[in-house]
Amino acid sequence: MIFANYPSLAGRVVLVTGGASGIGADIVRAFAGQQAKVAFLDILDDAGTALAEELSPATQRPLYLHCDLVDVAALKAAIGEIRERLGPVGVLVNNAANDDRRPIDDITVDYWDGSQAINLRPQFFAAQAVRSHMRELGYGSIINFSSIAWRGGADAMVAYATAKAAVGGLTRALARGFGSDNIRVNAIEPGAVITEKQRRLWYPDPAQIDAMVSRQAIKRVLLGEEIARTALFLASDDSRMITKQSITVDAGLR
Repeated sequence: MIFANYPSLAGRVVLVTGGASGIGADIVRAFAGQQAKVAFLDILDDAGTALAEELSPATQRPLYLHCDLVDVAALKAAIGEIRERLGPVGVLVNNAANDDRRPIDDITVDYWDGSQAINLRPQFFAAQAVRSHMRELGYGSIINFSSIAWRGGADAMVAYATAKAAVGGLTRALARGFGSDNIRVNAIEPGAVITEKQRRLWYPDPAQIDAMVSRQAIKRVLLGEEIARTALFLASDDSRMITKQSITVDAGLR
């Protein structure tokens, strides 16, 4: 198949959180393939370095920085370093998340707060930090990651689902607040994306994947590449009048 190329992304500074593996790595690859200047944050140093090495022969080498997004001061410092090394950020992809499972009766205050600290809080503070970059540029696109988990009532991952529901409210509020600066804010709600981590932790039996696919309208395994292509569109000038929206990419699972 032949997929779209977006000339408006060439040379644009793109920041991806949680970009070393899974959907995040597919997003990094996609933007690098558009000749963007890509920076990505993660705590998986081996994977992050390997991804930067993988992409460097064919593109401008992506900039990988170690950053624990729970530490908001470290997040802001990393964004400052990206500005110094690559220039002002024109696209922010708030991808990082942890879809851990835990029974409702076993959830503690610390667990709840920890889930919000990785699944929700960094999205706001990263957006807050790049606003001045985008105001300087005269444009910007922020892409927050939600999930269809909250729509179906994911009781096995209630803390995660709550955070992902809140991303919808955050997206709409920021879109209104940042609109006068020509900064667009949208969300993507992925479905059952089968990453390596998902296979290892939640779908170790291929029959489980088959069962999930059977629930989809489109009977193919949903991969991170599909999510990445949606992010490209929302980041590009082709979507310049789209803001305050949430796009579901789930192969018709619901």
